[in-house]
Amino acid sequence: MLTVIALIFVARLAYLQLFTDRYALNAANTSIKTEYVIPQRGVIFDRNGKIMVGNQPAYEISFTEALMKPDFDTVAFCNLMSINKNDFIKKINSIKQEKYYSKLTPMTFIKDLSREDIARVQEIIFKYPAFNIVSRPQRQYEVSTSGNLLGYTSEVNERDIKKDSTYYLPGDFVGKSGVEKSYEKELRGIKGIKYIQKDIRLRNIGSYKGGSLDKDVITGKDITLTIDYDLQRMAEEMLVNKHGAIVAIDPNNGEILTLATGPDIDPNLFTGPNKSRNLYALSKDTLYENKPTFDRSLQAAYPPGSTFKLLTALSAMQMGVMDENTVFPCGGGFNYRGLRIKGHGGADPLVPAIQISSNCYFSYAYLAIMNKYPGNPSKGVDEWKKILNSFGVGEFLNNDLAVGAKGRIPSGEFYEKRMQSIYKASGAKKDPKNWDALATGAVFNGMGQGDVLVTPLQLANYVGAIANKGWYYTPHIVKSIDGKPNPDKRFKTKHKTLVDPKHFEPVLKGMEAVVLRGTARGLKSNDFTQLAKTGTAQVPQGKDNSIFVLIAPADKPKIVVVAVMEHAGFGATWAGPACTVIAEKYITGDVKRENLYKKMVTSSFMPEYKRQWVADLKRKGLYVDPKPDSVKLKRKQDSLNFIKEQKAKLQKKIDEETKNIKTAK
Repeated sequence: MLTVIALIFVARLAYLQLFTDRYALNAANTSIKTEYVIPQRGVIFDRNGKIMVGNQPAYEISFTEALMKPDFDTVAFCNLMSINKNDFIKKINSIKQEKYYSKLTPMTFIKDLSREDIARVQEIIFKYPAFNIVSRPQRQYEVSTSGNLLGYTSEVNERDIKKDSTYYLPGDFVGKSGVEKSYEKELRGIKGIKYIQKDIRLRNIGSYKGGSLDKDVITGKDITLTIDYDLQRMAEEMLVNKHGAIVAIDPNNGEILTLATGPDIDPNLFTGPNKSRNLYALSKDTLYENKPTFDRSLQAAYPPGSTFKLLTALSAMQMGVMDENTVFPCGGGFNYRGLRIKGHGGADPLVPAIQISSNCYFSYAYLAIMNKYPGNPSKGVDEWKKILNSFGVGEFLNNDLAVGAKGRIPSGEFYEKRMQSIYKASGAKKDPKNWDALATGAVFNGMGQGDVLVTPLQLANYVGAIANKGWYYTPHIVKSIDGKPNPDKRFKTKHKTLVDPKHFEPVLKGMEAVVLRGTARGLKSNDFTQLAKTGTAQVPQGKDNSIFVLIAPADKPKIVVVAVMEHAGFGATWAGPACTVIAEKYITGDVKRENLYKKMVTSSFMPEYKRQWVADLKRKGLYVDPKPDSVKLKRKQDSLNFIKEQKAKLQKKIDEETKNIKTAK
C-alpha cells in the first residue's frame, strides 16, 4: 500500500516537472519574469457614433532596484530627467516604502511624460538599465462637458487591488467614477502576458519556450451610450451658472438621452500632469454650494413640488378614495384644523385641478388616502407608499449608473416615530400609532412638499411610466457593447406599476390642459404636441426650486424631459423652457425657439446662491467680511487722483481765460 502511494506521488511530481509549466512560471523561479502588456481601454461613443472618450499614448519611467548598477551615475541621470538629486533620492525612498514594493518588480518613478520628453531620453536611457520607458494608454476626451457622466480613471489604490487582485497591479489604472467605473470590466480589456527568460544579472535572454505560453493583449470593448450628445451639450449649456439637473429618457425603452448636472465638469481636467491637483480642487469647491463632483441628476433628492400631484391623483384613484369626477371643497383654499393653504380655482374635478395645479385639491386627496382606514393612518400611508414604489420612487432603480440616491417616500412607521418624538418632547403619554397628519407634517405630501424626496432621474422615470399608462423599463446609460445590444437583462424587463391603466387617462388629459390653457400655456409649440406639469417647490434656504416635467409628442411619446433649477422660482419660467427646448431639438432636429434657448444660456442664479451662502455663514458665526482688494483700491485711487488733476487743470485754464477776457475789456 505504501509502495502504491509512493509511486503516485512520484508520478505526480514527474508530471508537474516534465509536462506542465506551473513551477517554471512560479514566482519562486526567478529566471523567468512576467511582463504585462497594458491594453487600450475601449472607446466611448454617444448613440449617434460620436466619439466622447478615446485614448492617447502616455509615458512613464519605471524603476527596478535589482537592475541598479553599482556605478550608477546619479547626477547624469538627474540631468537627463531634468530633476535634482534631492528629488531623486526622495522619490526612490518613497517607492521603497510602498506596500507592494519589490526589488524585482518595476515601480513607477515618473508619470505623465510628454512625447517630447520621451524623444529626448529614449536613446540614452539604455545606459541606466534600472529605469525603463513604459507606454501606458491615457484617456483622451473629445468633448468638453459631461465629466460626471463619463467619469475618470486613476491609479489603483490598495482597495482596488484587494477587490480584484487577479487583475490589478500597482501602477494600473481603474475607472473611478461615471461610466468608466460602472463599465470598468468591459472597458479595461485583458492584459497581455509575456514570459521572459533572464540571466543571473536579470538581463533578457529571450522568450520562455519561444513565446508559446504568452497571452495576447485584448483591447477593451467599445461602448455606445444611450446619450445623444447634441442634447447633452445643450442641456449642460443651459445649466451654466445654475445648480440643478436636466434629464431626458425615451419612455419606450428606458434609454437615457440626456443626463446633465449643474455645475458641470470639463472631463479634460481628468488628464495630464495636473490631474491630481484638478481632482482635489473640484472635490473642495464648495463656494456657494457648487459641489461640481456631486451629480445632482442622480444624487440630489428634491421635494418634487406640484409635479408629484400626478402620483397623488393616481394613487388616490387606485386606492378608491376618489375618482376623476371627485370634487373637494376648495372654494376658499385648503382649510384643515387651523391650517390654511391658498389655492387656485374652486370646487373642480381632477382635470381642471391638474390644469391650475390646485394645492387644495391634492391636499384633500392625500387626506383621503391617510383616512382610508379610520384610526389607522399608517395602513393608508403604507398602501400609498407601495403604489409609489412601483413607479421607482423611494428606492434605488438598480441601473448601470455608478452613483444614485434612494430618495424618500415615508412610511406609516416613519410618522409613528415622529409622533413618538413629539409626545416625548411634550411629556404627553399617548399611543403614537394614531398619529396626527398636521402635527407630523404628513399633510403636505399630497402636493409634493412635506417629506417626499425624489431624484431627477426618478422624476423622469415616473413621468415615463405615466406616458406609458402604467409601465416602464429601467433607465440605463449603455445602448451597446462592441456593437452588440446591451445584454443586461435588467433593461429588458417591463416593470408594471400597481395603478390600473384606466386611471392614467384623466391625468394625461390634465397634463394636456396644463399646456393648452394652464400654467405652461406660454411654452406651447406649433411644431409638436406636449403634455406637461409645472412645479414650484418651496425650500427653506431661499427662493423656490423651479421644476418641470414634459412628455412629447402627446399621442405617441418619444421623449420625457424633466428639469430642476435650484432656487430659480416658478416652474414654467425656468425649468419649463429648458425641457421644451430639449424636446424640440430631439423631435424636430432643430431649435426653433431660439429666444427660449438664449434665455436659459445667458441667465445666472449665482447671485441668489451667493446670498444664501453668506446668510448661512452668518448664522453659523463664520462669515468674515472680505478684505478690500489692495490692487483694485490703488487703481480706484489712481483714477480719482487723475480726475482731480484733470479738473484742476481745467479750472486753471478757465481762470486764465477769464483773466484774459477781463484784461482785454
